[in-house]
Amino acid sequence: MSLTLITGASGGIGEAFARRLAAEKHDLFLVARSGDKLRRLCEELVASHSISAEYFAADLAEVGADERLFAETEQRGITVDWLINNAGIGSMGDFSRLDLEREIEMIRLNVLALVSLTHRYLAGMRARGSGQIINVSSSAGFQPVPFMATYAATKAFVTSFSEAIAEENRPFGIKVLALCPGSTKTGFFEAAKIERAFTAKGQETPAQVVDTALKAVRSGRSKVVSGWTNWLVATTASVIPNSLITKAVASGLRNRYQK
Repeated sequence: MSLTLITGASGGIGEAFARRLAAEKHDLFLVARSGDKLRRLCEELVASHSISAEYFAADLAEVGADERLFAETEQRGITVDWLINNAGIGSMGDFSRLDLEREIEMIRLNVLALVSLTHRYLAGMRARGSGQIINVSSSAGFQPVPFMATYAATKAFVTSFSEAIAEENRPFGIKVLALCPGSTKTGFFEAAKIERAFTAKGQETPAQVVDTALKAVRSGRSKVVSGWTNWLVATTASVIPNSLITKAVASGLRNRYQK
């Protein structure tokens, strides 16, 4: 069975991907921590679009969860044609005061799980000579972000990694996209315990982010920033020295996080 695997599929951008691709007749394999949410979503999508939708409940921040997920798809005889690495978490605050285990957990999910799943499913795509990988990064990864240091660094890794393997795999018929949303109307900020969203007025919806991603896929791009304002900020950040960016960002957040 060939299908699209989406991590972090129980809400936000992951759920939006599932809904959009189900409407486009993709069979789905959905992964997130909440089995109940995934089951309900699968039942809804199967009924609405006459597709196949399966799920696997797993916390990919746990050590070994990526290996268990891969083993599960192998056991079910699933061929992953599209891989969407969407699962991720964030944090915000004075790094020295943040919970260390939470920061390490973020690196395991945002970086290690993404790299592992990409590597595991890429082998089959290479053998078949086709495949699509979408790694959900962030516009926060275009510059260092004081008081969001670990999160921004993990997303800088995701973007760099994705662009590199996109070129490595271009001769083999495999496309890789780094999707870089800005502030989006999801549960991300609540889960990250961030008091209020950046650029809340200009937040995109998950459906808008997915639309940007699929347009980029069709045009064969390896990186896309979702939203005009986010693109402008990311482009500007690429030409301004990091020392100036970090001072400017820190000046706006220091009173909140270093009282």
